[in-house]
This record gives sequence, C-alpha cells and structure tokens, in this order.
Amino acid sequence: MKTLSLALLALPLLAQAAEPPQDPATAKAQKGMAQMKHGGMGHGMPAMAQGQKPHDMKKMDPGAMGHDMAAMDKNDKAPPPAGDSRDPNAYADGYTLDSGPYALPGPRQLHMGDEHQFAHLLLDQLEWRGQGDSAYDGQAWYGNSFDKAVLKAEGDWAKDKLEEARTELLWSHAVSGFWDAQLGARFDGGEGPERRWLALGFQGLAPYWFELDVTAYLGEQGRSALRLDADYELLLTQRLVLQPKIEANFYGKDDTERGIAKGLSDASAGIRLRYEFSRQFAPYVGFEWQGRFGKSASLARQEGQATREGRWLAGVRFWF
Repeated sequence: MKTLSLALLALPLLAQAAEPPQDPATAKAQKGMAQMKHGGMGHGMPAMAQGQKPHDMKKMDPGAMGHDMAAMDKNDKAPPPAGDSRDPNAYADGYTLDSGPYALPGPRQLHMGDEHQFAHLLLDQLEWRGQGDSAYDGQAWYGNSFDKAVLKAEGDWAKDKLEEARTELLWSHAVSGFWDAQLGARFDGGEGPERRWLALGFQGLAPYWFELDVTAYLGEQGRSALRLDADYELLLTQRLVLQPKIEANFYGKDDTERGIAKGLSDASAGIRLRYEFSRQFAPYVGFEWQGRFGKSASLARQEGQATREGRWLAGVRFWF
C-alpha cells in the first residue's frame, strides 16, 4: 500500500520531466494570451470597458493607444504647409512659361527645346566639271524642329554663262521623325524664258539611310513636272565618305523653248569621294554621267549639244 502511494505521487513529476523544453518566445506569447484572456490587453492597449464593441474603439482615449496611432476621425485633415514652403506645382525655382496659373509678369523666361529658332546652310556641291563648266547645289533653312523656311538652289555654268538654274522657296513642316512635307514656289532661270511653278513634295530619310527629295510641280499653261533626287553616304572611314547620287526630271508637256519634252526629260548619276577635314568642310573628287531622253534628246541635238556625257569633277562641300 505504501508502495502504491509513492507511485501516485511520482506520476506528476515524471510527466513534467517527459515534456520537451519550451521555447522562450513561445512561452512569452502564451503568457500574453493568458493575460488577454483574463481581461488585460498588454501594456500598449487598456482593457475594453464592459460591453464596448470593437468598432467603438475610436471613442477611446487616443493617448492610451500609443503615439504610433493617429486620430481615426474621418473629418481630420492634414495640417496646412508652413508659410515659407515651396509650391509643389510651381516650375523649377519659380521660373515659369508665359501662360498658366504660375505665369510671372514680364518677358517670357523659359522656352522649350523645340521652340528655339536655328539657321543652317549646306552647299552640297560647288564643283568644277572641266571645259569651263561648273555647278552648284545646296540649300539653307531657318526655323525650329517642326517648321522651317527652306531655300533650295541648283544651277550649271557653261562658258561663263548661267545655262540652267532652279530656285525653290518652301515652307517645310515635320510630319514624322524622319520626313518633312514641303510647300512653296519654284523659279527656273538661265537660258530660255523664265518659268514659275507651285511646288509640293516631301524630303527625308528613307529606310537603310537613303536621303530622298521628291517634289511635284504645277506651272503656267497647264505645265506639270516631277523631280526625284536620292543619295546615300557610305563611310569608308571616319573621314572618307563615298556618296552616290541620282537625279531625274519628268514633265507633263513639251516646252521646246527650254529644250524640255514630255516624259523623262533628263537624268544624272554620279559618285563623289570626299575627305572631311572637319564635318563642316570636305573637298571631293568624282565622276558624273548625264543624259537626255526622248524628244528632249532630239531638241539637244538640234542645238548642237551632247545627249550623253560623262565627266570627271572636283569640288568642295561645306556647311555651317
């Protein structure tokens, strides 16, 4: 009997010894849960009043809920900024454009990058062609990234006389990142009567880096014309550039006074090799072939002119 009593007394001790050791963090969590069960909610939040519901917590004293909880009243608003605070909607350092709620009095202070006006002159060809012949081809423009006034000029000198000249004054508007639509007037001079045309075309950079200039013309007495100009720049080195170029002119009706016939009137194909001492200045040498076709060739023969001609040339290209 005595032995049975001792065994019963040892059972609780054996059960306690068989339990695994408890993690300190787990023991602390269990202690906190026991406190909440008996009415306490820890040091950070006081016990709820008897009968108080959770959604009535906003009625409790905010100070008793710790300094990390803000007032929960939906009517509360953020405090106004200090008097010396910078307006977050104003432009940098107070500089503004000439319109809008933050415009400042006086002359305009800021301009966007695409609003600036620039000028450019490119003389693509200024060359000697032998036997007293020479030629020029270039253009100049003034304006911004979207709209420009463009002046194009091309002409041939033969035996100290202006044989043929084409001058165009155009308004150019960017229609995409690589193309400009152009509208204006063309004036033809040189030998024969002057001609005036209305010009409409486009100029830009085609895929594979071909530069194209295509323009249609409407003239007096029902005249019409189409001009195609294409060139490509092949960089052999950083300074040595090979430039092939072709040009063709089509007309809608005969103009015998200027040696022009209906259809493909004339075309040229040339190649020029230039050396760029700088990007703005480059002398070159090359070869160009010119020809007249159809009735235009017949008119040239009547005037004692060659209908097919190839010649060497030398010149200079510059821009600024």
